[in-house]
Amino acid sequence: MEEAIKQDKSKTQKEFEQLLAQDLNSRKLVEGSIIKAKISSITKKHVMVDVAGKSESIIPIEEFQFSKELDNLKVGSEVEVLLESLENRHGQIVVSRERAKRELSWKKMLSAFDKKTEVEGVIVGKVRGGFCVDTEGSLCFLPQSQVDIKPRRNFDDLYKVPQKFEIVKIDQRRKNIVLSRRAIIERKRNIDRDKIISKIKENDIIEGTIKNITSFGAFVDLNGIDSLLHINEISYSRIDKPADILAIGQTVKVKVIKIDEAKKISVSVKALSEDPYLKAVDSFKVGEKYTATISKVMDYGAFARLAEGLEGLIHQSECSWTKKNIHPGKILSTSQKVEVEILEKDTEKRRISLSYKNCLPNPWDEFTKKYKVGDTCSATLKNVTDYALFATIKDSELDGMCHFKNISYSEKESELEKYKKNQTVDFKILEINQEKEKIRLGIRELKSDPFEFFATKKEGDVVTVIVESSTQNGIYVYAGNKDQLILIKKNQLAKEPENCRPTRFVPKQKVDCCISELQKDNRKVSLSIKMMEEKEAAAAVKKYGSVYSGERLSDILGPLLKKKKKSDKKK
Repeated sequence: MEEAIKQDKSKTQKEFEQLLAQDLNSRKLVEGSIIKAKISSITKKHVMVDVAGKSESIIPIEEFQFSKELDNLKVGSEVEVLLESLENRHGQIVVSRERAKRELSWKKMLSAFDKKTEVEGVIVGKVRGGFCVDTEGSLCFLPQSQVDIKPRRNFDDLYKVPQKFEIVKIDQRRKNIVLSRRAIIERKRNIDRDKIISKIKENDIIEGTIKNITSFGAFVDLNGIDSLLHINEISYSRIDKPADILAIGQTVKVKVIKIDEAKKISVSVKALSEDPYLKAVDSFKVGEKYTATISKVMDYGAFARLAEGLEGLIHQSECSWTKKNIHPGKILSTSQKVEVEILEKDTEKRRISLSYKNCLPNPWDEFTKKYKVGDTCSATLKNVTDYALFATIKDSELDGMCHFKNISYSEKESELEKYKKNQTVDFKILEINQEKEKIRLGIRELKSDPFEFFATKKEGDVVTVIVESSTQNGIYVYAGNKDQLILIKKNQLAKEPENCRPTRFVPKQKVDCCISELQKDNRKVSLSIKMMEEKEAAAAVKKYGSVYSGERLSDILGPLLKKKKKSDKKK
């Protein structure tokens, strides 16, 4: 009997387990899925929910407090939860409301990103490089550069206010979402801009308000659309700064002169009035001189106003006859009245070229009247370079150049070291070229040419020279003028090698020597004492018939004594 009862129980238990398993399978409880749960009770710390499982699930009340859902929760209402586990170690089903909201929110974000639709969120805090935004339960990143179309310093008015955002980037691996508020504002602005621009056409005259002023112009607000008023379109006269004429908030009437493909609008104020250039330019003729007022000085020249709205350029090269690279501001100044000559008119390019120097006396005309080539002049050294002297001629604005080869007949660069800046020096004018504005000067030409001594000489002639100094390589001598020193090399000092000693000669000693080489065109001369001694020996042999005729006793006995000494040593 007892065995029969046990068999019935075991059979009944198996049937119950089968029925329970079937019921649970029919409920489709899959871990990681989002299911609906009914709230059975609410306590201070937990919310009990029925997920149609074998037991109720417990959710911490904090998961409802953060999103402020707790105020709307009632027993019997349904909420979506994420099934984390069908059974934990306590035999309970584990679910999460927070994870369910994140999962649902993530799916909505992916859908919005794919469809490029807007999402709504609230800025809840500031993080490094931007802000944290709560969007549909997901915390997203809003870079500071994507907050507004203009840089902002204060963001307090944006906190905890529902706003529209666009998803610009999603990292599915890291679950990161990047938003942009700027894209929404730009899209809305472009829609409004297109509507307003469609009503604006080129050549329309519109009234606007100065919104901002820069160095290159001003921005004018045309019914909510920004347009550029370039500095060149403010007035026909030249303007230094737009702020000198315009002010922020000022109402101005402008003419639309251009709308480009990017729908950027350019406007003009001066286009509303008649161009004074076309009206006044015909009254000024090329080659005539007029009085003008300097309106602006630049690095490359100065602008001069001939009449109202009519200006011309005095180029840097037309400011002075002599000072070519000087800054125009050192000659001309703003508001100065000067006399100018019109060099050229270009009506198409609206350009007038002027000359200031043509209205001044030309120093070249005065110089050519006073001096000619070959005249002597006094000048003050302006600069000493490594190849020439530059000097300003006395009672003139003109400069001349003296090459180092024209300083001394020695033609050495070291001669430049003898001269200093601001030193007064006498020069001889060697060349005047007015076309190239060039004056060539010379110092050595004031003295007699030492090479003239050799003008009537030829190779082989005997000359008398004076010793200036001696060196290891030979002796320096001169003939008539010290400006041209000639080196007699050591091997040319005597016929016999033992007598080729530079120390034999002293300064101011007179020495006879032969001209061994003479190139008059190249101003080159070589002297030799050895050559002279050889010629004297040859003449003595010819006259007396003996090699030893006319020689000194030492010259005759010297070689014989040397041979005797060598033979004694061998013995």
